[in-house]
Amino acid sequence: MVGRSRLPRTRLTPGLAKQGARAGWDASLAPSDFRGASVARLDILPPSTLRRVSSPFGFLLSAEPPSRRTGAITAVGAVALCTLIIYPLKQIAPVVSLGVVYLLAVLVVSVIWGAWLGFATAVCSAAAFNFFHLPPVGQFTIRNSSNWVALIAFLVAAALASSVAEVTRARARETEERRREADLAAEMARLLLRGNSLNEALATAGARLAAALGLTSAAIELETVDGGERSVAFPLREGTRRLGTLLVGADTSEASLRRLQERVVPALEALLSAALERESLLGGVVETASLRRADVVKTALLRAVSHDLRSPLTAISAAGEAVGSASLSEDERREMAAVIGEETRRLSRLVDNLLDLSRLEAGAAEPRREWISVEEVIDSALEDLAPAADDFALSIDRDLPLVRADSAQLERAFANVLENARRHSGGHPVSVRARAVRPLAGEGGRLIVRIVDRGPGIPSAQLERVFEPFYRAGTAQTGHRGSGLGLAIARGFTEANGGTLHVESLPEQGATFVFELPLEAGTSVGGDQPAGIGEVSAGDGS
Repeated sequence: MVGRSRLPRTRLTPGLAKQGARAGWDASLAPSDFRGASVARLDILPPSTLRRVSSPFGFLLSAEPPSRRTGAITAVGAVALCTLIIYPLKQIAPVVSLGVVYLLAVLVVSVIWGAWLGFATAVCSAAAFNFFHLPPVGQFTIRNSSNWVALIAFLVAAALASSVAEVTRARARETEERRREADLAAEMARLLLRGNSLNEALATAGARLAAALGLTSAAIELETVDGGERSVAFPLREGTRRLGTLLVGADTSEASLRRLQERVVPALEALLSAALERESLLGGVVETASLRRADVVKTALLRAVSHDLRSPLTAISAAGEAVGSASLSEDERREMAAVIGEETRRLSRLVDNLLDLSRLEAGAAEPRREWISVEEVIDSALEDLAPAADDFALSIDRDLPLVRADSAQLERAFANVLENARRHSGGHPVSVRARAVRPLAGEGGRLIVRIVDRGPGIPSAQLERVFEPFYRAGTAQTGHRGSGLGLAIARGFTEANGGTLHVESLPEQGATFVFELPLEAGTSVGGDQPAGIGEVSAGDGS
């Protein structure tokens, strides 16, 4: 199928040896030892070339000739036609020389239906020529040697024509088999060398192999499997290394077993070896990529730790030393104590964010769902931030429905987004709006929380990147650069509770972070406005 290949002499499996013994061939033969075996080549004529060569008489050498009954009718008709044709020809040629007309019938029948029907046609032709045209007409008599010569010539022509036709037909069948094997090799290479999963590709390749070769069943296993009563096993090897096993049905004919062992197995061994090597290389690439990503995360983490941990620790250390100085006044001591408290809280938030991110990355942040009030969760998040009186402006609808979620995770998500909005608001109050939205057809209701700041906004290219861990969108103009963890954790906790978090922003028009939390089926939603109108009204001013 893919070129000349020499295999070591290996003993066939017991199942194949048992069937091979009935066929009379040695079970210890290697593929090159089969008598009359020919190795597949790559120079098979394409179908278009074969059609040009066989036209216009290609039907004479079809792989499967018509039935013998059709052949017998054709032979009788051809002999009768030749007999009639000779009558007008007697006027222009000696009757003895017109016996060659019957050769047309003999050759056509011999080529299409083979030697036996050709011999019968030759005998019928000789008898018809003798009875209808050779004197004495109307009698079967052989008076001279010319009658014998005609009969022998017909028989020899029939034998030669049928032999040549059979050889040509056999070569045509072999060429067609090799063409199908070449197509099969290409299909197997595509399946085994392009699929993501080799095990899935092997199942498809086995089915394709059975369909192409007319087998009742075929399977390719990556394990050593022995043949049994229901299957014949072909070991697939690369040198001394066992790659796998090809299993075919026990009812497979001896000719198909020879064909498999001789031409299919060597090509399959080469393809399977390449597929295994490719899978090994892909595994190495995936592992390398994972290690590279781990290095990136580790580098980013170390960078965040080295910068964000150093700042509060330095402030705490300096303030702690200053507090112990006798030259400080009481007001200065209180100021230093406030610095220590603020930096301690900042350090605690950073450590909490790192722990939260590690749980999210490991898939260990399973929410503890219970019925909670989003309004109370937002109030708790604001208390943790210790805001000034004018830092936030709340606009929360009355009678907001309860949601099933983890209050601690949502509180952390709201706190991170609120802190981020306050940091970038430019001194303006941050607007917090919450309302429930009626369900649309085929959808459940939603509770939407919008947190709107009036800062410089976020460029469109960074709208998704701001949710990546360790990505910092701060600029030199704002002077604020966080750890790059808060928004990533907020989205992670929101999605863990079945919700979504995205940001809407236009340059120099602030940013709006939108939480959407699902409502349980049957939850009543207050208000009479349709869902679309309510959702638009919640976004005014963003």
